[in-house]
Amino acid sequence: MAPWSTDDLVGPDGEDWRVPVAELQARQARLAEMLADADLPGALIQHPVDLYYFAGGRQDGSLFVPAKGAGGSVEAGGDGPVAFVRRSLSRAVFEAGGDDAPHAVRAFPRLSTFSDTLRAMGVERAPGLQYGEAPASFTARFASAMSALGDASDITAVVHRQREVKSSWELEQMDIAASVQVRMFEAVQAIGGEGISELDMVAAAEAVSRSEGFGGNVQMRRYPLQCDRGVIVAGRAGGIPSFFDSAVGGTGAHPLSGMGSGFTKVKPNEPVLVDLVHAHRGYMVDATRMYVAGRLNETWQQRLDDMLAVKDTVVDVLDQREPCSKAWEAGAALAAELGYADHLMGQAPDQSRFLGHSIGLQLDESPVVAHGFDRAMEVGGTMAIEPKVVYAEGSVGTEDTWVLDEEGMRPITADGAVPWLMEW
Repeated sequence: MAPWSTDDLVGPDGEDWRVPVAELQARQARLAEMLADADLPGALIQHPVDLYYFAGGRQDGSLFVPAKGAGGSVEAGGDGPVAFVRRSLSRAVFEAGGDDAPHAVRAFPRLSTFSDTLRAMGVERAPGLQYGEAPASFTARFASAMSALGDASDITAVVHRQREVKSSWELEQMDIAASVQVRMFEAVQAIGGEGISELDMVAAAEAVSRSEGFGGNVQMRRYPLQCDRGVIVAGRAGGIPSFFDSAVGGTGAHPLSGMGSGFTKVKPNEPVLVDLVHAHRGYMVDATRMYVAGRLNETWQQRLDDMLAVKDTVVDVLDQREPCSKAWEAGAALAAELGYADHLMGQAPDQSRFLGHSIGLQLDESPVVAHGFDRAMEVGGTMAIEPKVVYAEGSVGTEDTWVLDEEGMRPITADGAVPWLMEW
């Protein structure tokens, strides 16, 4: 039998779904500049999401990126970025761009000789590690292995800050994800109705997502959060809190999967909140719409209208380039004025203290529309804005994913293209 071939590593209809080489090259160059600005000698990228971002794939290995002008950099006579890979070496070469790869790809040396390997490349100081992303035992092994080069600093914040700004190529992936997400909402509309379970509706939405190339995982930054791609909660299930730091908990299917959709069935005239995520080539979008079998009563309709007003307030503050904390304050103040202080983003005491979260390769990126994030979004930043209110009888709210471009805040996801409330 013939060995495996990189010809098999394709998207639909043979499309090349690798990250473009020019994209990887620009990211590595920008990281080198940011490391130099922070007086850090280099970075050892090891988190799977960041390996995909900087090296094009998430093989078992570490990507060394020297700071601009530092030991190991091209400016200092070195080879520049190098990916050290345990497995799969051949796949790592292909995913990095093959002969056009912007970094060298080499077999991972024995850890006991790693300092010597780096020193032979011209490295004089230990590169930083992702202490905020990897388990302590993992980073401790590498810090110890590189101790001959000094202490390894934490480069987590530098990487997070770089990834806040999305390139035009990244925004294209999110636009495609948003178009698929519209069809996910349409699938819920088609199958849902009185007597249909939350899980059956999620299955219909997930079938669309999977068929379009969703990889199976919603990547989260904060440990130990997990998140389902589709959170559909009907009636009283929308008022149940969970471990997840979000407005809506849900029953989940069982205690180990204790958030999101479960076996609750749709009842007449009760709110059904549908919160869907789709990722295209890793890039996620997040949106929420409301459904009802019959009609929402005036109270629920007013709550939805009020959350739309809170959403508009948050968007307006961000559009004016004000800090994210100001957007939180303005949105929370309006919600309190409207009578939702104990129900905004959950029921007291189980309330989340945010109204929006940055999103990209991970669902919970920074900055966040919350207290303490005292800086504005940067142009190219992407934010899911999601004011919701929760009661024992259910939950209601809104959500779209937005980008801040040169002209201001622009919705990536459906916005007005998909109604805020749909009836079965």
